Amino acid sequence: MFVTYKLSDKSFNKLQKKGLSEAALNDLEKLKSKVYKTPEIFLNRVRKLSQAEEILQKEDDLLKIAKGFLRLDYIIPNRTIREWIEALIFAVVVATVVRTYMFAPFQIPSGSMLPTIQIGDHIFASMYSYGSPVPFTEIKLFKKPILRGDIIIFPYPRDPSIDYIKRAVGLPGETLEIRLDKVYINGELLDEPYAFFEPKERISRLALGLSSASPVSSFGPISIPEGKLFAMGDNRYNSADSRYWGFVDINTVSGKGQIIYWSHDPGENLLNGYQLGRIFDFLK
Repeated sequence: MFVTYKLSDKSFNKLQKKGLSEAALNDLEKLKSKVYKTPEIFLNRVRKLSQAEEILQKEDDLLKIAKGFLRLDYIIPNRTIREWIEALIFAVVVATVVRTYMFAPFQIPSGSMLPTIQIGDHIFASMYSYGSPVPFTEIKLFKKPILRGDIIIFPYPRDPSIDYIKRAVGLPGETLEIRLDKVYINGELLDEPYAFFEPKERISRLALGLSSASPVSSFGPISIPEGKLFAMGDNRYNSADSRYWGFVDINTVSGKGQIIYWSHDPGENLLNGYQLGRIFDFLK
């Protein structure tokens, strides 16, 4: 089933280069496009040809050229069905390559990155921004550094089956501290125009004195190890991030959030809730 023998147009071009005469090639035309399950069945059919003696002088070349793997025309004789399945397989392969090496879609189910990314946004992430992954390995070619402020995609450290999207705030080797909602890197105040603090909650937290006691608003100082990142959501009062579950391993970062391609409020029905003004917004 997995290995079969068949002569195609390309096969005849290769056999001609191997020195078979026109008469032998014309004789082999009788076997064109037919699929044979084993080399024995294929060669037995060749032996019945009038030019068999000449053809079998190049038996090894003939078998090598005719050999193929997983031919659908043997598994699925019906041509129409076979062509549909071939098209589907091709589409799946292309989609897999695109998703792995170019762009991957992600849907945002939570508000941890508000207002930059809203609930119901669908985004594309570039999967090549930090290097090209080598299939079936953890190796990346043409590696590029992750920059502060990048919106990164990575597996949730406590459950790698879940993709998380946060912003890279602290980089390897740095000391990070949060004091009264403000982030300091190596003692210097970090400018964060993207950070969002819900006004009413901020007032409430200040009134209750939570800003000086909660890890949400006061954290560290902490040293970020080499090979690690400190990631946070833009919606600082409502984001489960490195303040709670620790660092992100740089090697696990798979992509960079780039653009919103669709947006629909999941709380609305199919007739309402479309946020068309957000479509094609680049993430910053």
